[in-house]
Amino acid sequence: MSVRHALLALLEQGPMYGYQLRTEFEGRTGSTWPLNIGQVYTTLARLERDGMIEAASSEEGQVDADSETNGDGGKRRYAITTDGRVEVATWFDEPVGRGEPPRDELAIKLAIAVTIPGVDVASLVQRQRTATMNALHDYTRLKRDVGTEEPADLAWSLVLDSLIFNAEAEIRWLDHCEARLARRATSLSTVAEEATR
Repeated sequence: MSVRHALLALLEQGPMYGYQLRTEFEGRTGSTWPLNIGQVYTTLARLERDGMIEAASSEEGQVDADSETNGDGGKRRYAITTDGRVEVATWFDEPVGRGEPPRDELAIKLAIAVTIPGVDVASLVQRQRTATMNALHDYTRLKRDVGTEEPADLAWSLVLDSLIFNAEAEIRWLDHCEARLARRATSLSTVAEEATR
């Protein structure tokens, strides 16, 4: 998830404080990926260092560069620069790279489990399937309650669609794992029987 680019895109709408950016980000993603405010300010510092954002002018025309606190509770307001706008446009224009897959805790867990003697992998798969089915039902219930009139509703609906499709794909993958484990068990059983003859 590119917090950097998401914050830049939000700043295209106008100057904001760090807390406002966090609120906007979480509102548009249904708080699916909550942001730690420290992460927001660290990202903003890097964006400023890289020339993508700058301190915004206050309503009185003064730059907030050195102010410690403002009435909104944030450190200072930030505004996007021309370089930042170019960065956002490039982010929206380029597809998300699929070069190095992100770590998948479940895939790692199953890969290790099948290599460790004594682990009941079939039970592990069943428990995960149940948990994923429960999550899928929760996402589907949430989806029914989301409107689509407001842009924020549409944004949350799209995030829910992604969560639903990912849960469905995980269930299919677990079914596939279960079938492969069953075939392997049958194959090992057949080899063991032939060895005892």
